Amino acid sequence: MAPDAPAPDDDPLAEAGYLDVPPAEGGSAGRGWWDANAEEYLDEHGTFLGPDDFCWCPEGVREADAHLLGDLAGARVLEIGAGAAQCSRWLVGQGVDVVATDVSAGMLLAGRRYDEQTGARTPLVLADARALPFADASFDVAFTAFGAIPFVPDADRVHTEVARVLRPGGRWVLSVTHPVRWAFPDDPSEHGLTATRSYFDRRPYVELGTSGRVRYAEYHRTIGDHVADLVGAGFVIDRVVEPEWPEGHERTWGGWSPVRGALIPGTAIFVTHRA
Repeated sequence: MAPDAPAPDDDPLAEAGYLDVPPAEGGSAGRGWWDANAEEYLDEHGTFLGPDDFCWCPEGVREADAHLLGDLAGARVLEIGAGAAQCSRWLVGQGVDVVATDVSAGMLLAGRRYDEQTGARTPLVLADARALPFADASFDVAFTAFGAIPFVPDADRVHTEVARVLRPGGRWVLSVTHPVRWAFPDDPSEHGLTATRSYFDRRPYVELGTSGRVRYAEYHRTIGDHVADLVGAGFVIDRVVEPEWPEGHERTWGGWSPVRGALIPGTAIFVTHRA
């Protein structure tokens, strides 16, 4: 889960926790949160992510090593929830035809600055993953690294849209917070090793402003939920990758840490293809 961020001056944080909120409010909060916090997020994590590197997760799995997208020669690739498009920028450097999308103009603006810094030309498109502005069957591969899926109450719509824009047989790869982590406190220390919530409690983690407005929302899905959403959208699940915490990796990222990573999984990566 994303770390708490400074509240906007006009609506300071009043409450945070696992709360029931109207889906429309929770699902629309991400755009404003990422716009407001893009710079802080990149200041904190930008060095680890790099301006033009493809990192799947806080465990540090890189596409250069994992090859989860397969052979991309001649493929047209779509990134969903790209943030500042670090992954797509890396693909551009590999000669891949790729388009990066995100709902946050603030994140895409940061991506444009990364382009200037690296000399890359990364196609960036402002778009909600639940309503992609692309023609049917126009991509061969789609992926997201912790983008879009956690921040909407209706992830099935994201999968349905991705299925629409993929050609038959097209690959869809997504990394998300491992569902088992939601039973544990988001604490990187030993205190985060004792389950305190039901794994089946699907209430989102929510931050409310003093106005009562939803400032941030992140949604929990069980492994079964993810499988049902993917299969329901017409995808075949080829494998599920659960990265182990690598030896010598000492970086803490929110609730991810060597302490917790030694005992419980932090990330799940679903590798699928359109039937």
